[in-house]
Amino acid sequence: MKGIFSGKILAISAMCIGSVLIRTGCSTADSKVIQYAGRVPVIEPDYREVVIPRNIAPMNFIISESEKSFTILINSSNGGSLKLKSRTGRVRIPQRSWKKLVAGDGRGSLAFEIQSAGKNRGIIKYKPFNIILATEPADPYLCYRTLYPGYETWGEMRIIQRSVSDFKEFSLMDNRALDGNCINCHSFIKNKPDLFLIHARGSKAGTYFSDNQKVTRMELKTREMPGNAVYPAWHPSGKYIAFSSNMIFSAIHMRPEQNIELYDRFAILVLYDIEKNEMSVCGNNYKGGSMETYPFWSPDGRFLYYCRADQMNPGFDYRQVRYDLVRMPFDMDTESFKEPEVILKAGEINKSVSLPSVSPDGRYLVFTLHDYGGFPAWHREADLHLLDLKTGEIARLSLNSNETESYHSWSSNGRWLVFSSKRDDGFTSRPYLAYFVNPDSIGKPFLLPQRDPLLYKRSGKSFNRPEFVTGRIKTGPGDFTRAAEKDPVKAVWKGVKK
Repeated sequence: MKGIFSGKILAISAMCIGSVLIRTGCSTADSKVIQYAGRVPVIEPDYREVVIPRNIAPMNFIISESEKSFTILINSSNGGSLKLKSRTGRVRIPQRSWKKLVAGDGRGSLAFEIQSAGKNRGIIKYKPFNIILATEPADPYLCYRTLYPGYETWGEMRIIQRSVSDFKEFSLMDNRALDGNCINCHSFIKNKPDLFLIHARGSKAGTYFSDNQKVTRMELKTREMPGNAVYPAWHPSGKYIAFSSNMIFSAIHMRPEQNIELYDRFAILVLYDIEKNEMSVCGNNYKGGSMETYPFWSPDGRFLYYCRADQMNPGFDYRQVRYDLVRMPFDMDTESFKEPEVILKAGEINKSVSLPSVSPDGRYLVFTLHDYGGFPAWHREADLHLLDLKTGEIARLSLNSNETESYHSWSSNGRWLVFSSKRDDGFTSRPYLAYFVNPDSIGKPFLLPQRDPLLYKRSGKSFNRPEFVTGRIKTGPGDFTRAAEKDPVKAVWKGVKK
């Protein structure tokens, strides 16, 4: 057997006082020997001692021990209990039973007691472990993109909305209905389903806007822009969307830890006025004196945060490109920007910032920090860091692993972070959630549960750009397919918005 009990179970005599083995009952064929493992069981995903919202789906898992037949007892702090048996090590908790276990208000917990089923080889009893129930719920839905990892082709690709409280999935967009073209960058305004957008490339290219009733295909790139409008950031008023207009290139090499690098040759920030259908440059960088990317608005709409690096000349070494964290004041009355300020000079410590994301209360900013460049998904050293916008303190978050942490987003109440991590196999991105109170109080991250706990390994797909959503999205693949058959509505170039 696995672990410290890898040999045969020792026989017990009546004189073995102090042994870890206990014989129960009489000396008959029905007698069973209990062996105390002295440790908690190994389970996958690792849900031991995690903090979860009460509205999460059942935390199904695999018991990764040499024995395959187990009894599982779950005791809730609300007084409920559930006993399960598994002959394969796969633990799937019924939805109704789970809802009773997690019901209640305030902070609570679930205690898991696991032991092997016994029979001929006796019983192995493991130390119990807990799952902590938080007071605050998570938003009821997650939205993410699924695709097979790689860089030669994107193949099958879908934008999916997944219910947090159960395992229901709703397909929002499927690239097979759009001639197999790439789809990406789904984005919402303040986590709401009422208005969102998705980009598509290729023969059905465009930015597809959904108002939760119909879908409209737009062409936001004008001839004055260096590239398409990507990396959207909705202004909280709903009147504007900030984009980065990038010329993106790739480099492929043979380093096993990092075999692809994406990099910008040119990037500026642009602002789309939804009501006027006008596109303009943000600030004074209309001649491309620097590369600007990854915009994100403060919750009050008064600041636009983004990443900025020096403009590179032809023949530059992309390993020398490093982005600082910058913010630019925005006057909503005059619809104009003021001079930007650098709030983190990452280049001075030979690091690069990407993907800034401000908490709903405006207090904290999470960003990804890596060695160079602006595309952290293929950087193993990429970690999530937290900037306290009130004190200026910066800290590496405790939820990081030895593998890539990249895209992240906040729940609408600011108590939950969801982020993409490659910690499981170093190759595929998967959605992890973590409870957040402050930099000193962050829960152990946990993998989004699935009905089949082996789903992630079986599918082999990456789950990237996870976003919390507060409600169900009603539009679906058919709406996007119909919109793709119509000519796109073209945005008008306004000019420079200083």
